[in-house]
This record gives sequence, C-alpha cells and structure tokens, in this order.
Amino acid sequence: MATVELRFSALPEHVRTARLVAAAVARRAGVDEAVLDEVRLAVGEACSRAVGLHESHGIAAPVRVVLIEDEKKFSIEVGDEVPGAGAAAAGGADAEGVGESDAEGEDEMGLAVISGLVDDVEVTSGENGGRIRMSWPAHPAPVVLP
Repeated sequence: MATVELRFSALPEHVRTARLVAAAVARRAGVDEAVLDEVRLAVGEACSRAVGLHESHGIAAPVRVVLIEDEKKFSIEVGDEVPGAGAAAAGGADAEGVGESDAEGEDEMGLAVISGLVDDVEVTSGENGGRIRMSWPAHPAPVVLP
C-alpha cells in the first residue's frame, strides 16, 4: 500500500495543486481515466471546504490530504483542524446569526457535490478536526515479467 501525504497552507490558490497531485496519483493507482475528472472535482471541493473552514475559524494549520493507493481501491482523505466542523454542517441552526448560516449553507452544498461525485464517501468530525474520506475502484496495471 503506497501513501502520498500533502500538506498545504489554507489558501485557495493551493487547492489547484492538490487537485493535480490527486489526479496524478489516481492515474498511477489505476483509477479509470473516465473517473479522473470526478476525482479532481471531488478533491477540489473537499480542499476548498477545508480551506474555507480554516479561514473562517482563524486556523493557521495546514490542510492535510492523504492519497492511499491500495490493491483494489484508491482513497483520498482531506482533513481540516476545525473542531466539530462536520457536525455543525450536518444540521442544526447556529445561534451566531446569518453569516454563520450562509457559511453552513455553502458547506452543505460542497458536501452535496462531493456525495454526487463519489459513491464511497465518509464525512467525520471530532474535537481534533474533520475528515472527508473518498474512494474509487482501482485496477493497477499488471506486472509483466520478461
């Protein structure tokens, strides 16, 4: 099982780099070419969400992206360091006012887009931050011996 870990400052301009790296690793892992656009879009949404959460909560820590190449699947985990962010996005009104409500609406929209792009997606949140785990089937190229 090969793993690539990417950490980047929570700035929107770094999301494109994460998308490119994810597509390159997915291709190497054997993800079908027809699915690579979905991988790029899903990673872009997940990273944009993490960047937005970091910016809105004043967190200077980097966004973490882990790309895991397994025998039969390719997985990507995008992590943020905002305590309880996924739980807040999953439902419930916030007493902070309209600004928070708008941010939650954007967050829910991003999660909906990811869910539409990826069949196997899991969103978790805890006191150490949130995580979006996505996976796709992979068919690595067979090893040809001389």
